[in-house]
Amino acid sequence: MKIAVTNNQDFTPEQKQRLEGLGDVTYFDEVPESAKEYLKRVEGADIICSGTAGLKQAQAELKDVYVTVGFVSVAFLDLEMMAKNGVKVSNAPGINRHAVTEWIVFMMLQIQRNFNDALNRKETYRINGALPPNNPGLTNKKLTILGNGNISKQLARVAESFDMQVTAFKRGDDLRQTVKDADIVVDTLGVNKETTGLLDKDFFAAMKQSSSFISVTRSEICNEDALIQALDSNHLHMAAMDCGGVMVGDTEDPLYEKLLNHPRILATPHIAYSSETSFIFGNDTMIDNVQAWIGGEPQNLLN
Repeated sequence: MKIAVTNNQDFTPEQKQRLEGLGDVTYFDEVPESAKEYLKRVEGADIICSGTAGLKQAQAELKDVYVTVGFVSVAFLDLEMMAKNGVKVSNAPGINRHAVTEWIVFMMLQIQRNFNDALNRKETYRINGALPPNNPGLTNKKLTILGNGNISKQLARVAESFDMQVTAFKRGDDLRQTVKDADIVVDTLGVNKETTGLLDKDFFAAMKQSSSFISVTRSEICNEDALIQALDSNHLHMAAMDCGGVMVGDTEDPLYEKLLNHPRILATPHIAYSSETSFIFGNDTMIDNVQAWIGGEPQNLLN
């Protein structure tokens, strides 16, 4: 089997040894700058171990090949079209659950405790002799998690260790009833026909007065303009967004810039998943996918 690795995946020596035991591997260390360059790299390959860069642009030109990625979301791919072209795709579900949960917990703590205001502070932290008010913490606060996947389950376990009251919204539930009493709502939903456009103006209106919203998903699900209106009207207290539809680390993306400029939104450019643990788990799963494909028992197929 000819295996093409489209860009630097940060394989460990042990992972390279595993992959090279499965076929003839060609590695490319630089990010492909165009669809043309991506297609040249994968020409003749039976299996593609792909990063994001180039795959979105080149997907329509791929034919009769197996593609596996080391991450979760492939919402940028037309899986139906790829299947018609003989292209099968596998992802790596759950590999980011630890890192994304860490990001969410940090954001909940920042919203509820505002540690940054006191961190390395030189001037007095007291106001008229008293400590600042409105540091409610997480204990006994009501957390509603939208979604019932790997991240939501990991987050629920961690939140319960803070003695938070945790509920989850899942398919078939009444969304507005689920969130109406929550102090914090966390969106971990995946993009599909049912979730597209789900978090709109009416959704934010249904949230509890002075509650906060945190999202690690994409604009297809969450209407950011409706969120901003809810913040500007003082219906919501704070929001934290990882801008899931932004190219990883792109601080010049218009969506990221819009959210960054709002005083009550904590924004990061799609980096919540980024940790050593995620990359190790992702690469292991990608190699597992290759092995399963060669063995005739494909796993984690999306189309």
